[in-house]
Amino acid sequence: MSSQPPIRIYSTAFCPYCDRASALLTRKGATFTEIKVDEDVARRDEMLRLSGGRRTVPQIFIGDRHVGGFDDLYALDRKGELDLLLTTPDS
Repeated sequence: MSSQPPIRIYSTAFCPYCDRASALLTRKGATFTEIKVDEDVARRDEMLRLSGGRRTVPQIFIGDRHVGGFDDLYALDRKGELDLLLTTPDS
């Protein structure tokens, strides 16, 4: 992968959708930072602010773009748009 924007996944310890999102990004060869919001209240507040109040996990950000949850990430992949996002710096 030539260049990749930073990827953040806000997640919790027991979250199958978080695991699926991580697995999909790993299969794509993407590197990401996982932020456990159940371990840090300040990071949960950050997630709520950045996601427009969405409380479910995962909440995924690629560069400055809020992708949403796993279903949103998977939909981007099915449409062939995820690969482009993963290789576009400052998306």
